[in-house]
Amino acid sequence: MKPFQLIAVLATVLAVSPVAAETITGTASVIDGDTLDIHGTRIRLSAMDAIESRQRCSLPGGREWNCGRDAAFALSDKIGRAPVSCAVSGHDRYGRSVAVCRLRGEDLGGWMVENGWAVAYRRYGVEYVPAEDRARKAQRGIWASRFVPPAEWRKGQR
Repeated sequence: MKPFQLIAVLATVLAVSPVAAETITGTASVIDGDTLDIHGTRIRLSAMDAIESRQRCSLPGGREWNCGRDAAFALSDKIGRAPVSCAVSGHDRYGRSVAVCRLRGEDLGGWMVENGWAVAYRRYGVEYVPAEDRARKAQRGIWASRFVPPAEWRKGQR
């Protein structure tokens, strides 16, 4: 086999070979409601979008509350110091690992959406839409108030 043929064969094999999914496990620090840090690696929870840390929501009657801070606190309280395992599926435009992270087998992104601290990020997946529907119907978390969806809120901050 000639060198250029060998290169072509290797390129074909590498192009179709599945990339092994990376798993990051350890004690997580909560950066905000959808971002963790484990051993210096920033991890964005997949397919959900949490209220931003500086974002505020309006309760019935007009009183505002720091729903973004409370979303981050809810995730932090949920995790505590227990080890978290994150299955990385890729990286976002900011270089963060994008992953489904689990605590004792429970999907943390799904938990955040189910408890009304985040919305399903339909642009990146629909797996959390049923959880969002249940949280909205039960008026849990942000669904008990008026809020700007996080992606729209971020656009207004630029």
